[in-house]
Amino acid sequence: PFGVGRIVSQRVTFPLGAVVRGGIMSGIGGGGGADGVEWPQRTTEYRNHHMDSRNWDLFKIRDDDIVVATWAKSGTTWIQQIVTQLIFKGKEGIPVAKISPWIDLRCPPWEVKEPDLEEQTNRRVVKTHLPVDGLKFYPHVKYIFIARDGRDAFWSWLNHWSQGNDFFYKLLNETPDLVGPPLTRFSDENASNVELFEKFLTKNHDGSDGDGYPLWPFFRTIRTWWEVRDLPNVHMLHFSDLKRDFDGEVRALAKFLDIQIGEDWWSNLKLHCSFDYMKSNATESTPLGGALWDDGSKTFVNKGVNGRWREVLPQELSAKYEARAVKELGEECASWLKEGRPALK
Repeated sequence: PFGVGRIVSQRVTFPLGAVVRGGIMSGIGGGGGADGVEWPQRTTEYRNHHMDSRNWDLFKIRDDDIVVATWAKSGTTWIQQIVTQLIFKGKEGIPVAKISPWIDLRCPPWEVKEPDLEEQTNRRVVKTHLPVDGLKFYPHVKYIFIARDGRDAFWSWLNHWSQGNDFFYKLLNETPDLVGPPLTRFSDENASNVELFEKFLTKNHDGSDGDGYPLWPFFRTIRTWWEVRDLPNVHMLHFSDLKRDFDGEVRALAKFLDIQIGEDWWSNLKLHCSFDYMKSNATESTPLGGALWDDGSKTFVNKGVNGRWREVLPQELSAKYEARAVKELGEECASWLKEGRPALK
């Protein structure tokens, strides 16, 4: 129904007593547990040129694991860097890309990813780009979701996409078991950035009606995480809030993760999570050290700023995006997605 390669929608029976906010079911197919909490259950399988949600069946979860979730290009790597710095107390040289993989990425094969995860004796942090309905959800695991205005996220994706080299497309499109169409080369789109944004706003990755082109559903990802925001093991962040108040947001995140910040290593954490440091040391946090992009790891850690679309995107198309956000998410969530925490006051 959402055109993401193949999405197998299983039969969903919503339990009595599930909470509805603005017509959106926050139970997401979950059942009530002994603790009285409505925990989400997986109801959808996502498989496309990037994803295979079945990998969550292979991942051996631990009670203290941390999952970082986003749509894409929304601060994922920044949060992974922050969380690993919290875990390792500001230590330099942590190989984030190696120890914190994208679980639902279909390449490399799981047997390649698994050893790096299993050999870790530290508290682990992994990432996902799945909507909640495609995720195997655990009450004892901590989940961090970071959002970013869709215009900013897409403009960041344009750089990622346009700089992908032959190896980038080969890895995504020629790894066995591809479901659905391959990722189209940026150069083959023969379209302006504005035209591509309109496609992102109106099409699924296979060209059917929806959103998120050429990746996975954008609004569904935001909506399903917003719906579970009140669960005790979910922490919501916004890219803009992190830019505005890094200290406050990171200290709140540390409290959520039950990590005591040491003032003797706090300054090291701040240094190692700064844009300049991460840009200069991007090979540590970039998949395959940046081998998938023409300009290497510096493409993956690009600019870290918002608003690059403002001078390019026509006002009527920007308004169309905002109206679609309200329709898909509701007023409160759409406002939060646009502005972050100030919109909720």
